[in-house]
Amino acid sequence: MKLYVTRHGETTWNALNKVCGLTDAMLTENGIEQAKILAERLSDKNIEVILASPLTRAQVTASYTAEKLSLPVITETRLIEQNYGIYEGVDRYDEGFLSNKRCFAYRYPGGESMMDVAARTYPLIDEVREKYAGKNVLFVCHGGVCRVINTYFCDMTNDEFFRYAQDNCGYEEYEL
Repeated sequence: MKLYVTRHGETTWNALNKVCGLTDAMLTENGIEQAKILAERLSDKNIEVILASPLTRAQVTASYTAEKLSLPVITETRLIEQNYGIYEGVDRYDEGFLSNKRCFAYRYPGGESMMDVAARTYPLIDEVREKYAGKNVLFVCHGGVCRVINTYFCDMTNDEFFRYAQDNCGYEEYEL
C-alpha cells in the first residue's frame, strides 16, 4: 500500500511569493499545466483513492488526476492548509513569518502551529491505512501540510523541517 502526497499547482499567490494558508487562491495557467502533467505522472501508480483539501486549488489539481483515473475526489477537511493567522498574505520571506516557522509548537498569531497540523493529519494517515488497506491513496494538499506529513514517515531535524519544501505538483511516495 502506498500513499502519494502532492501539493496543488501554482496559484496566483504562489507566483507573487505570498504566504497562502486558508485564502482560496486560484491556480494560474502554469498551475493548471502542472496539474495536467501530474495526472500523467501518476497515471501508472495504481491509485485507487483520491482525497483532497476542500480549498479550490487542491480540488482543481485533484480533478485532473481524478479524470485521468476515472475516480471521484473525496474532500477531506483535515488536509486543508495550515492557518498562518496574521501572516496570511505577507511575503513568504517576511522575517516575522520565518521566525514563527522555526517554532513548531508556537501557533502563528491567530492561526495554527505545526503541531496542530500534525494533530489532524497523523490520525488521518492512520485512518487511511486501516480504511483503504491494500489500496494506493493520493492526498492532494498544500505545502505546509506536505511538510508535516513528511515527518510522519521521516525523522527530520528542526532545520531539515524548516527547509523542507514540496514543489507545486511535485509528490512524495510513502509505504503504508
